[in-house]
Amino acid sequence: MATTEQPYPTVLVVGESWIKHTVHMKGFDQFQTTEYEEGGGAFLDSLTESGFGVTYIRAHEVSSRFPTTQSELAEFDVVVLSDVGANSFLLTDDVFLRSEPGVNRLALVCDYVRDGGGLVMVGGYMSFSGIDGRARFGMSPLAEVLPVTMLDHDDRVEVPEGLEAVVELPDHEVLGGTPPNWPIMLGYNRLIAREDSTVIARYKDDPLLVVGHVGAGKTVAFASDFAPHWAPPQFVQWSHYGQLWTSITRWAARASTDRVGARRSTMEVPL
Repeated sequence: MATTEQPYPTVLVVGESWIKHTVHMKGFDQFQTTEYEEGGGAFLDSLTESGFGVTYIRAHEVSSRFPTTQSELAEFDVVVLSDVGANSFLLTDDVFLRSEPGVNRLALVCDYVRDGGGLVMVGGYMSFSGIDGRARFGMSPLAEVLPVTMLDHDDRVEVPEGLEAVVELPDHEVLGGTPPNWPIMLGYNRLIAREDSTVIARYKDDPLLVVGHVGAGKTVAFASDFAPHWAPPQFVQWSHYGQLWTSITRWAARASTDRVGARRSTMEVPL
């Protein structure tokens, strides 16, 4: 009997990179160093090792590389945003440096979701509202399609002693059969679940994993992180880490029958 191979989603991952500029002061003297870092390695590896087709756009590449048309976005089944604020999408080089009108990339993502695409936002200092409210997604078009309402101020909740998530719907498809006893996490963005969304996991009264449907598409909000520091080694090295994230991503993916088989990753080497 013939079998049908399960399609592997194509995923656009955006964010999880940063540049640190450090001033070293040693007595009378001082000097400066600059470092470039990425935090999403374990997450990206879990997708590529599972056969997903992954394109990675680093935070500083959004202006030049993020899609500007629906046809470009439609090449992907899921868009994952992590730790990169709304300004990176709205204040592109053309708009901010040259005062030239341009495409609203976040409005483009909203249309993409309503047309059947998947959206996953993962928490962090520059996710949802973020540190000092600077991520500003609540002031952007994405507020219309995310399954949560965002605060209008700094939404971080630091839990240095470690938080234990309560998985309320352990049999939900988004979890892919992973165990409900998650390792500890060290913080999250405080969110408010929409009435038409589904809360999968909580910490106290705050939702940690929320899913929803918008038009023909699906959206996911994961209030904590998939990388340090909110995701400590206990979480990142958890034996079910990859299964959890591939399940979340696959759940959000656009239903597709014409994308079959493993796809070669298109991740670039850092510049």
